[in-house]
Amino acid sequence: MLLKKNIPLRYIFGKIQYELLVILLYTTLIAVLHETNRVLPISIPLAIPALLGTVISLLLGFRSNQAYDRWWEARHIWGSIVNESRTLARQILTFTDTGEQGDDVHLFRERMIRRQIAWCYSLGQNLRGTPATTGLDKYLGKRELEAVSQYSNVPAAMLEQHGRDLKRALENGWVNRYQQVELDRTITRLCDAMGKCERIKNTVFPSTYSLYIHFSLLLFIALLPFGVIEYFGFLEIPLVMAVSASFLLIEKMAIHLQDPFENKPTDTPMTTIARNIEKDLRQMLRDQEFLEYEKPARAYYVL
Repeated sequence: MLLKKNIPLRYIFGKIQYELLVILLYTTLIAVLHETNRVLPISIPLAIPALLGTVISLLLGFRSNQAYDRWWEARHIWGSIVNESRTLARQILTFTDTGEQGDDVHLFRERMIRRQIAWCYSLGQNLRGTPATTGLDKYLGKRELEAVSQYSNVPAAMLEQHGRDLKRALENGWVNRYQQVELDRTITRLCDAMGKCERIKNTVFPSTYSLYIHFSLLLFIALLPFGVIEYFGFLEIPLVMAVSASFLLIEKMAIHLQDPFENKPTDTPMTTIARNIEKDLRQMLRDQEFLEYEKPARAYYVL
């Protein structure tokens, strides 16, 4: 993913370097033929490529907007995952009652929060098509990791484990019925966010639409040298290359943005978001343990 504000030009033009090389040879050939062959003119009215370029500009603008909408929706969903993960951790830490089973409750809290951290990483890896259990041994126990590995959808399996532990907490009296309902609603919203990401991932951008725009763009680039050769001569080579590069870069941008979960430099920064979630949830867990440990001393100090 790209997290830097300054993107190197080598990266930008590296995406269209072969296309620019072909255009360079093509425009050079047309310029040479125009200068050496004065008997048969090879120019056309400039209005023809200008009209075609206007139409292509509108189509590329529409496609770029649609691609950005997909990318922005993906980022919006992961923003909600950040909020819901913090909400789940906060509810677990504040709803649960230690009582006489303090050690068991602490283990329940830690297991739920560590599993939520693992869920965030696993969801990102699953969306990118990489093994969803990579690196989860730092957060899940050996038996639990083996259990969720049996599922084709590992993040869904971990949400199921969330539900089972929540049911056990209700049976043991660590949470009451109303708190269990609120926790289950938070888990349901996490499941909804996962489903929305999978919808974007599995909904393919119409290939025919992309193909027609690409063919129209190639036709425009092929006609443009004939329209400007009479006015610029050999200077049409850098002119056509500059105009072509602009259109090609816009097309490439739309192609990359339309698939925000394809493990490309322009995809949604899911790993970075998951790391931020992990940092917040770990700090919440440590602070809660510290507050409970200091609770008697603080009560005495207030009195």
